[in-house]
Amino acid sequence: MRLILRWLFDLLLRFARTLDLLLLAALLALMGIGLAVLYSAADHSLGLVVRQGSFFAVGLGVMWALSRVSPHQLRNWTPLVFGLSLIPLLLVLVIGTGKHGRHWINLGVFYVQPAELLKLSLPMMVAWYLDRQALPPRLRAVLVAAVLIAVPTVLILLQPDFGTAMLVAVSGAFVLYLAGLPWWWFGAAFGAVAAVAPVAWFWWLKPYQKDRILTFLNPESDPLGTGWNIIQSKIAIGGGGLTGKGWGQGSQSHLNYLPEHTTDFIFAVLSEEFGWVGVAVTLALYLFVVGRCLWIAADARDGYSRLIAGALGLAFCVYVIVNGGMIAGLLPVVGVPMPLLSYGGTSAVSLLAGLGVVMAVRAHRPIYAR
Repeated sequence: MRLILRWLFDLLLRFARTLDLLLLAALLALMGIGLAVLYSAADHSLGLVVRQGSFFAVGLGVMWALSRVSPHQLRNWTPLVFGLSLIPLLLVLVIGTGKHGRHWINLGVFYVQPAELLKLSLPMMVAWYLDRQALPPRLRAVLVAAVLIAVPTVLILLQPDFGTAMLVAVSGAFVLYLAGLPWWWFGAAFGAVAAVAPVAWFWWLKPYQKDRILTFLNPESDPLGTGWNIIQSKIAIGGGGLTGKGWGQGSQSHLNYLPEHTTDFIFAVLSEEFGWVGVAVTLALYLFVVGRCLWIAADARDGYSRLIAGALGLAFCVYVIVNGGMIAGLLPVVGVPMPLLSYGGTSAVSLLAGLGVVMAVRAHRPIYAR
């Protein structure tokens, strides 16, 4: 029996040797919190929890597999991965489905959101290109990187999915920032976007997108219509107090006042049921994940590894900020899920895959240098 236990222990060590155990522990804690809150938000239905748990299992498997691949191999595969990820992004424009456009591809058993794949493949591609250039990047390199960012961003905007398009673009912009691009470049880009905003308002934005912006500015103007979601979310957050109403006792979700309470607004459910304490613990775990990614990036030996690990860590931070700001009324509602809390398979798997790449940077640091 002792020999069997030792064999199993040795097998587990070999299995997990490329995983960053500190980062993995924080991710497992977040997944546990996510499943617990999802169980409550879904009115104690195990079906949704089991499905999300299966997505987590697939994501952890992908994360482990990618952690075993050296950054050198990842860099060589990057153009192929980026090219392949654009194919479903084109297909979804033809055969996709969705509430306000074409965002999902129905595979029969489950739905896939192709735009989520670009949250990983785009920063990898920009890092692959900039790693071959002199840093900080010069004008030509910046323009090429901008084209790489613009192509998938425009395709996602055509669905239309403004929120995901902006997050994908930001993930690529973070690579440019980490490559040493001066701040004024980003200021100029922001100014250009602001300059064309009036044109986009009249000629491009859909009515429901305009409603989201107007609701963000004044949700009380239509409390029973477009302002309902954010008002109920604020009530849920405020109702939690210090320690919350208790697991499964949130009135906003269980009485169906809070919309999308298993997906976009699930963090409001956590706030109501676990209060400030639950929110603080969850945000501390998120902060640790981001900090660990940035530490791994700073400790990397080559440019590609530093760029990709740092960009993925900063992008993870933005996902948390955007969803948190959205449910608190500090940002417009753009349909961005809370990482590892919101129900969703493609989002969970792509997110864990990206963190698997970060773990690969850490795992292969002692043996890999360009």
